[in-house]
Amino acid sequence: MSNNTHFPKQKESDNNQPSPSTTAQQTCPTNLLLKIVSELRRQQGMAVPLIAMNLTWFAKLSITTAFLGRLGELQLAGGALGFMFANVTGFSVLAGLAGAMEPICGQAYGAKNYKLLHKTLVMATILLLLVTLPISILWLNVDKVLVHFGQQSDMIVVAKRYLFYLLPDLIVTAFLCPLKAYLSAQGITIPIMLSSSIAVALHLPINLLLSKSMGVAGVATAVWVSDLIMTVILIISVLIIEIKKDGKWREGGWWAQGVNEWKALLSLCGPCCLTTCLEWWCYEILILLTGRLPNAREAVSVIVIVLNFDYLLFSVMLSLSVCASTRVANELGANNPRAGRWSAYVSLWTAAISGCLGAGIMVACRGWWGPLFSHNKGVIKGVRKTMVLMALLELANFPLTVCGGIVRGTARPWLGSYASIGGFYLLALPLGIVLSFKANFGLEGLLMGFMAGVTVCLIVLLVFIVRTNWVDEAAKAQALTSDGQIIVSEPGEKSHVCERSKV
Repeated sequence: MSNNTHFPKQKESDNNQPSPSTTAQQTCPTNLLLKIVSELRRQQGMAVPLIAMNLTWFAKLSITTAFLGRLGELQLAGGALGFMFANVTGFSVLAGLAGAMEPICGQAYGAKNYKLLHKTLVMATILLLLVTLPISILWLNVDKVLVHFGQQSDMIVVAKRYLFYLLPDLIVTAFLCPLKAYLSAQGITIPIMLSSSIAVALHLPINLLLSKSMGVAGVATAVWVSDLIMTVILIISVLIIEIKKDGKWREGGWWAQGVNEWKALLSLCGPCCLTTCLEWWCYEILILLTGRLPNAREAVSVIVIVLNFDYLLFSVMLSLSVCASTRVANELGANNPRAGRWSAYVSLWTAAISGCLGAGIMVACRGWWGPLFSHNKGVIKGVRKTMVLMALLELANFPLTVCGGIVRGTARPWLGSYASIGGFYLLALPLGIVLSFKANFGLEGLLMGFMAGVTVCLIVLLVFIVRTNWVDEAAKAQALTSDGQIIVSEPGEKSHVCERSKV
C-alpha cells in the first residue's frame, strides 16, 4: 500500500522537471542574445571613437574648404582641384597600402604574436615612405598633367602652388596611416579619437594665422601641420602603451624583417591599394562625368552638395568596416573560426540596420541641406531629388563597405578588387553613361548606374563571405602568425603554403 502511494508522487515529480529539448529551446535564444550583445559591445567600443575621428576629418576638410573660399573664387577652385589631385594620386594610394596592415596586425594580435605586430608597423612605414618619392615627383609636375585634361591655366597655377606646400603631408601620412592601423588592429581607438580631435581644434587657429600671411600656401601648410600634431600624439601613445602593456616592447621584432615577410606584406598591399583606389577614383569619375552634362554647372553643384552629406555617412561606414576587419582578424588569429564567423555576421546585420538609418536621415534632411550651400532654386530642387536616390544607394553601400572589411580581415583583399572592377567599372560607369547621355536621364541616370553597380558588388561579396570556410581561414591565420608559413590562395583554387622565416 505504501508502495502504491509513493509511486504516483515520484511520477508527478518527474513530470514537473523540464525535458532536455525544452531546456535547449529556452537556453538557445538566451545564449544567442547574449552573444549578440557581447559582440555589439566589443564593436561599439571600437566604432564610436573611430566614427568621431572620421567626423573630425570631415570637419577639417570643411575648415580647409572654407578658408580657401575666403581667399577668393579662383583660390577655391584651384585649391579644390589640387586637393582632388592629391586624393586621387597620393592619399588614396597611401591609405590603400596601409590597409594591408589590417589582416596581418589583426591576426597577429589575436595570436598574441607581438613580434609580427612590430615588424609589420616598421615595414609598412618604410614602404609608404618609399612610395612618397614617385608621388612627390608627380605632384611637382602636376601642371603638365592637368593641361592634358583641359583645365584652365590660372587654376593650374593655384593647384600647383597648393600641392607644392602640401608635399610634407605625404611624409606625415606615411607615418600616420600605419600608426592608426597598428592601434585599431588591437582595438585601441581612444588615442586615435583624442589625437584627431586635438588636431582639428588646432587646425582652425593655424589656418587663421597662415592663410592671412601665405594665402593658398598657408592653407596647404595648415593641413600637414595639423596632421603632424596628430602623428606626434599617436607616436607618444604607442610608446606609452608598448612600455606599460605587459612589456610588449620587450617582445622585440622591430627590425627583424626578412625577405619573405616583405613578400607577404606586398602580396596584400597590391589588392588593398587597388581596391581603395578603385573606390575613391570611381566617385571622382562620377563628378567628372557630371561636368559633361548639358546643365553642367548646376549638376556639379548638386552632386558636390549631396556627396558632402554622403561623406558624413561614409565616416560611419568606414568605422564599421574597420571594426569588422579587426574583429574577424582577431578571432581568426586566436584560432576561433566560429567567433570569427559570428563577428562577420553581426557586423553585416549592424551595417544593414545602419544603412536603413542613414538612408532615413538623408531623406529627412533633404529639405534643408541644399540651402546650407546654395541659394539657387534649381540647385536646391536638384539636391532634394538627388538625395532620395543617394539614400537608396546607401542601403547597399553600408553593407558593401563592411563586406570589404570582412574580406580584408580574412586576408583576402583581392575579393574586394574583383567586386569593385566588376561592379563599378564594368557595370556602374558604362550603365550610368548610357542612362545619362543616351537615355537623357542626366544626373539621375549616373546614380542609377551606380546603384546597379553597388548592388552587384554587394551580392558578389556576400556570396564570397557565405561560402567562406572559416575553419580553413583560421588555419591560414595560424600558419601566418605562428609557424612561419603564409597561405596564398586565389578564389576557386586550392591553397598552397609558402615557407617563410620563423616569426
